Amino acid sequence: MRIILNGKNIDIQYKSAFEFKGDNDIVILNGYQLSENAALKEGDTLCVIKKGVMPNRDELESMMASRHTPQVHEKVKAAKVAIAGLGGLGSHIAIALGRLGVGELLLVDHDIVEPSNLNRQHYYISHLGLKKTNAMKSQLADINCFINIKTIDAYITKENVVDLFKDYNIVCEALDNPETKAMLVSALLSNSPDVKIVAASGMAGFGSSNDIKTDLNFGRLYTCGDKTSAAAVGNGLMSPRVQICAGHQANMVLRLILGLSEV
Repeated sequence: MRIILNGKNIDIQYKSAFEFKGDNDIVILNGYQLSENAALKEGDTLCVIKKGVMPNRDELESMMASRHTPQVHEKVKAAKVAIAGLGGLGSHIAIALGRLGVGELLLVDHDIVEPSNLNRQHYYISHLGLKKTNAMKSQLADINCFINIKTIDAYITKENVVDLFKDYNIVCEALDNPETKAMLVSALLSNSPDVKIVAASGMAGFGSSNDIKTDLNFGRLYTCGDKTSAAAVGNGLMSPRVQICAGHQANMVLRLILGLSEV
């Protein structure tokens, strides 16, 4: 019988997962951590992790992706995704896609990390004063050393938007300024026919989580949020709803990578 063990195709005579297990090892079969032994079958993906032991580089990536659903990682690793803006939405989208193992991420932002960002954005006090692109690239490198991270420190304008994202067929819109958000979406819909856009609208305050959802418009514009709760005087941006919306965007990106276009 042939299975994939810690990322390598091998032939085995064993019939059950725990025959590979040592004391205190973690055993993950087809994305599920076993608490009881399970039978093996042809083509299974098995990961055996020894607690407290640093695996070699060849094994590490397989172990990092071991909780994924089988056959997902290959598609994710081959994908390229761009993120426009690294604030409350973009920073959390980047972290989620980094943990997924998306093969290449383009991070575009012009700003630096400042104290008011810390209430909702994925940065730390140690990042204050750093460019957001550099701070995020550093975090992603500590999470997943197998992804290619590209950064551009620039304002996104109507003159450069199409060129900035020309090599990416999935673009996450995570900008703060409503006019810039609208410009990016309009420009890519008009000039980049192969691009799918995952945007956001409405996640301020502390309204119900259930009001945040994902809608599809124009065949390739996915908009996440409640579509109404904009940041304004008396209605600030709060970490929980911002992260929920970012989660919607990251999950929609994953679905698109896997060829699932329905919301």
